[in-house]
Amino acid sequence: MLIFAPIAAAAILLWPTYGYSSLTAERGDLAADTSLKGRIALAKWDSTHAEDMASARAGRLKLGLDLRGGTYLTLEVDVLKLIESSADPQAIDDVFKSVIDETRKATDNSDRDVLATFLENFRGKGKSLINYFQATPLTEEAVENKLRRDADEAVEQAQIVLSQRINKYNVSEVSIQKQGTRRLVIEMPDEQDTLQMRKLLSQTARLEFKRVMMDASMIKAMYGIDQAVRNLRLGVAATVVDTTAKDTASVAADTTMKDTSKVAADTSKKGPQDPYKGLSDAEKIRRIKADFPFTYMVFGSVAANEESQPQSFDLVGLKINNFKPEDLPKDGIFSFRIPAEKVDEFVSVLNDPRVRESMPASLDILLSATGNTTQKGAKPDFFEVYGVSREADLVGDVIQDAYPSFDNTNKPVVSMSMNDEGSEEWSKITGANIGKRIAIVLDDRVWSAPTVQNKIANGSSQISGAFSPEDATRLAVVLKAGALKAPVKIIEERVIGPSLGEDSINRGLTSSAISFALIIVFMLAYYSVGGAIADVALVMNGLLVVAGLAAFGGTLTLPGIAALILSTAMAVDANILIFERMREEMYAGKTLKTAVEQGFNRAWSAILDSNLTNIIGAIPLMIWGSGPIKGFAITLLVGAVVTLFTAVVVTRAMFQLIIMSGATTLNIGQKRTV
Repeated sequence: MLIFAPIAAAAILLWPTYGYSSLTAERGDLAADTSLKGRIALAKWDSTHAEDMASARAGRLKLGLDLRGGTYLTLEVDVLKLIESSADPQAIDDVFKSVIDETRKATDNSDRDVLATFLENFRGKGKSLINYFQATPLTEEAVENKLRRDADEAVEQAQIVLSQRINKYNVSEVSIQKQGTRRLVIEMPDEQDTLQMRKLLSQTARLEFKRVMMDASMIKAMYGIDQAVRNLRLGVAATVVDTTAKDTASVAADTTMKDTSKVAADTSKKGPQDPYKGLSDAEKIRRIKADFPFTYMVFGSVAANEESQPQSFDLVGLKINNFKPEDLPKDGIFSFRIPAEKVDEFVSVLNDPRVRESMPASLDILLSATGNTTQKGAKPDFFEVYGVSREADLVGDVIQDAYPSFDNTNKPVVSMSMNDEGSEEWSKITGANIGKRIAIVLDDRVWSAPTVQNKIANGSSQISGAFSPEDATRLAVVLKAGALKAPVKIIEERVIGPSLGEDSINRGLTSSAISFALIIVFMLAYYSVGGAIADVALVMNGLLVVAGLAAFGGTLTLPGIAALILSTAMAVDANILIFERMREEMYAGKTLKTAVEQGFNRAWSAILDSNLTNIIGAIPLMIWGSGPIKGFAITLLVGAVVTLFTAVVVTRAMFQLIIMSGATTLNIGQKRTV
């Protein structure tokens, strides 16, 4: 089990990589035929293999920018434009304009601190900041602090907004790193459409406030989406769901459900019955996905009020049990969520215009901007699903300022203020929605959905919730996305072609194969049978390192291949320590069983120490490094952990099997045998 179970696990983890490679090659052959017949065949292939391709792509071992090619962009946030737009337009004079011009000349094509340079030039003119800028209190120090906060948040805002947009564009392996004081470096492996990316990066952030509409009618709308997806598969026109209807059995039922829909419709007479009773687990899952292509992903809960315990449910189960709106609390507090791995499928369904036609005109279904995790630092486990009004009640350009702070109980909150126009509208909105929730939506993702406690007449609001200080800071940045006027421009753009990636892969694989072969030959020549055992563990080591990268969503880069070779060398080093200790015991006349036990037990501390130094060195590189450095560190870290397993556990298991077979001697290269 110790030998074969890890090999089987590695094969399962690497199967999507093999599948993706095969599917890509197959599609490439079809795409090469540009005739009408070829294009039809390609379209048919895409339709048939879309799900397989998406699944394999998600689970495959990812290759870095240096191996696959792609786009490398350096963006610069125009902090000086932000400073200029923050000044009172009526106060701007020739002196102020000259300071702006001098600062731009001094900071263009450099990474100098723009605000520091502006303040230095400004003070040289003998002017006061309070003549041009507003702050509370109105002092030089307060104005300077506000400008510094706005400048820092402008860069962070750009990073948050661009990250959300690019990932929404399905460039899931994008890397966005801050460089210096105002620059962002974006690496997009496998992305060649720079024109599309320019359009994406040039869009203005769209911040909106929308009423939350989460009740039984939202559940009906989601059943209607099921209906629309099934109709599309059959080529039937979409129909709009009537969310005011009392009974939804007829809405979710159609000819594709066959006897399942008939059973669900008859439950009011005979009581709820399971239409999937007697089916195998695999067939049951297949049928549920076919009958409920959208809602099978959604799980919900409802509480009668804020004090009561929420009751969990899944939408498929509700429908099977003949769901009726009166069965749920009329004014209940609903929440919905989907597993993180279903986000792409969920969004692709909602983005289909034909599906949106089936939804009520007043309702929109959106996902949370950030996922929830059960462990700090881990990948999200699930995302929240929100029902909100299609039309925004208020847009974000009315926000003047937003900043994180703490309330009277020392809990993190976000304070925001609006201009006169926004304050008046916000007063009406909050007054009409006391006790209800309003969603804060940036680029069609919900960042927060606080409950309105009372009417807010002056435009100054405080948003509270289960925030950490970091969450409050991020939300404040998002709220200012519609208020800050700091454009982002591309100052460097490089497209790495596939030929470079192919060349890098070939060189990397060749060097790895040569080094690996030399190690294999050396171990066989010097340690004989013991070397053969070590070689088996060595092959497992390389296989498990690559599989580990695939399992944890890591990216293999060219430096990562170097780390893989280094891990192989460390694994051999561990075996050499064990074998040399075994040889000493066998020279002393010990039995094979004793020599093996002593060899592993006494070499263990040295092996652990040597690999711990690798792990300790790799962790800081992984946390604070980026690009090639991070790729090297991740592979090195995985390699060190795997080495402790293969070099000690696996090789010992193989020696134990040999001893159990009755062997009393073994050639590990010693000068005399026992």
